[in-house]
Amino acid sequence: MNPLLSAEQAVLGAVLLEPDQLSHLDWLASDHFYRPVHQALFGALRKLRSDGHPALSADALPLSWVTDAVDEASLHVRGLTAAYAHTLIQACPRTEHAPVYGRMVLEGAIHRTVAQHAIRLHQAARADAVQGEVEGTLRTADVLSGVLTDLARRWGTDPRPVAPTAAATAATAAPPPVHSDQVIEDEQFLLAVLTEQPGAMEEVVAWLRPADFADPAHGHLYRCLGALHHRGEPIDRITLLWEAQRRGLLADGTLSSEQLTAICDGMVPSSADWFGHRVMRSSLTRTAAASARAIRALAEDEVLGPGRLINHALHALGPLDEVRARWATANGNPAPQPRASPPSADGPPPARVQAARARSTPHPAASPPAPTGPAPAPAAARPPSRGHP
Repeated sequence: MNPLLSAEQAVLGAVLLEPDQLSHLDWLASDHFYRPVHQALFGALRKLRSDGHPALSADALPLSWVTDAVDEASLHVRGLTAAYAHTLIQACPRTEHAPVYGRMVLEGAIHRTVAQHAIRLHQAARADAVQGEVEGTLRTADVLSGVLTDLARRWGTDPRPVAPTAAATAATAAPPPVHSDQVIEDEQFLLAVLTEQPGAMEEVVAWLRPADFADPAHGHLYRCLGALHHRGEPIDRITLLWEAQRRGLLADGTLSSEQLTAICDGMVPSSADWFGHRVMRSSLTRTAAASARAIRALAEDEVLGPGRLINHALHALGPLDEVRARWATANGNPAPQPRASPPSADGPPPARVQAARARSTPHPAASPPAPTGPAPAPAAARPPSRGHP
């Protein structure tokens, strides 16, 4: 038995049995349902309610409530019959549990929505990597960030990046993608220019980082160049080889003198800034694809609740935000504002949030018996715990 399908059937059955339950489901939308027939039926029920169907004021539920809902939904979807509507009624254990069933439907919708937008980000990143662009990736990342913020407010939580646990991080780890020969050549040409042209490091040192290189060995070489530049020492193929040896890169097999010689011999007269931008574009699309894979893996984890899923997904976008800020610096643009922002005052009202969460109202605790002895001295006031008034 699929819990999500059962929840969709149960919430629809509850509304077919008791139309007043719609007043507790104002936060639930038709597109939150997975099956198209359920989307159409829930939309039809909402329309009948807004049109003032006689069943809303009748003492006994008339059969027309079910038949009219089926007729209205049949205008938008095929295959719906009155027999299936009665199947939905039988699938509802208790009509008063409709908000809980609706919360289950909303949870499934959040997981599906996050996964769909993560797939779109991954597709945009791969397309931009082939075309040598980043605009589509940045637009899609903005859309994903906005969707996560909106879902957080619908669920009633603050959108803030939260790192997943170690187990979840290991589960979302993916093998690195295969890099194209063009990306590796761009990195080799950039390193050659930085090594052979005096002052070339000044063009890229402010925004290019070792992690931007797809080949780890190239990233280590760039780190050596950065160290020489930081100390104000001369840069050429001999000093670079010396710095690599000091860092143990030759001893552990990360680099070889032959590799360094091949890179420097392949130097072509060019601008370090131009090659640096090409390396930076590749880093941005590669980071976006990695974030998209991590977010999709989180969305496919049924154990994660919506609040944790959203906050972990925002955290997975953090590396992309960092690369994006340096990309803006490289192009002379102001860095983008942080994605996660506190909820605005026009968010869902508290009553809707409470219904969406379907939290049970705790019963007031019984008052303790009055003490018979002398009253103890009042204790020092303790500040309230976080999150409580």
